[in-house]
Amino acid sequence: MKITITDIARAAGVAKSTVSKVLNDSPTISADTKARVRQIMKDMNYTPSSMATRLAKQKTYNIGLLIDMSQEQAYLNPHFYNIMVGIESVIGPRQYDLTVVNVNAGDAHEERHYMKRLVMSRRIDGLITNNSILTDEDAEQLRLLDFPYVSMGEYGGAAATWVDFDNEMGGRMLTEHLLAQSYRSIAFIGGVTGERLFTKRYQGYQAQLQEAGLPADEIWDARGVADDKLGYQEVMRLMERRSPPDSIICMNSQVAFGALKAVKELGIHAPGQLGIAAFDDEPFSAHTTPSLTSLFINTFELGVRAGRMIMDRIEQPELPHQGVWLQPKIIVRESSRSKA
Repeated sequence: MKITITDIARAAGVAKSTVSKVLNDSPTISADTKARVRQIMKDMNYTPSSMATRLAKQKTYNIGLLIDMSQEQAYLNPHFYNIMVGIESVIGPRQYDLTVVNVNAGDAHEERHYMKRLVMSRRIDGLITNNSILTDEDAEQLRLLDFPYVSMGEYGGAAATWVDFDNEMGGRMLTEHLLAQSYRSIAFIGGVTGERLFTKRYQGYQAQLQEAGLPADEIWDARGVADDKLGYQEVMRLMERRSPPDSIICMNSQVAFGALKAVKELGIHAPGQLGIAAFDDEPFSAHTTPSLTSLFINTFELGVRAGRMIMDRIEQPELPHQGVWLQPKIIVRESSRSKA
């Protein structure tokens, strides 16, 4: 019967991850523990797979960036390009290349899974992923292999290194701004229930309304894929109500562009009758009519931070995992001018 890493861990009274780190000669494991585990391996005639030594010794000078191409919003916007350039600005001077890898979060084919294609085959030295792609199972496997990875987006499922914008704070900032402009009936348009990004942004919106003693009225809210079609349809629907909202927060600028089109067709004064503010400032946001108040999220800086973190994980594997919040900034324009 073949001896496995689980057998070694049980005999040594340590976790499987510790045995994996011993195989990789990780500096985070003490010399005494390494000596004890290695002696048990010898006594039990354990022969490690070539995987552990390959992961420890080979270098490809390549960083993998995962993207789910089944989600158009993940790549059909300028933010994705900014992220890539930010990462490249860090890893390029260190002689590393960036490889963008298509994954499908719903793909069940084991042979095509990125763990096998990239990590197990040792085609990359480090991995940058999105928290919408990373699963608890994959995170645990990466941890057992001591493989460097960074999540763009807060990841609380396991010990991980991640960087994210404080989207809950962003929701608070946009809501607080509209309240300061004398708006009181604030709707929220866009976002799919259960989606992490939407959840954080909506939580900030809700919390700020509650602190102001105002309800987050679900009658005014609209869920759905955050695009211009949703923005147009929902403003048309909301403004037909007997008591319509006096302002809206849009999940992104695409939703807001659709909302502005509906406002124009309805002959509504914006701002005034309807104040509008949105997440994710885009180049066109300053040139709409009216110009769009937006939350600026520096996606280039997000890429830079992710790039620095993955290089730190590669060059200093003993570093503790950490999460870093980046702060958004509100850019006030005409669309949210005071209704008073």
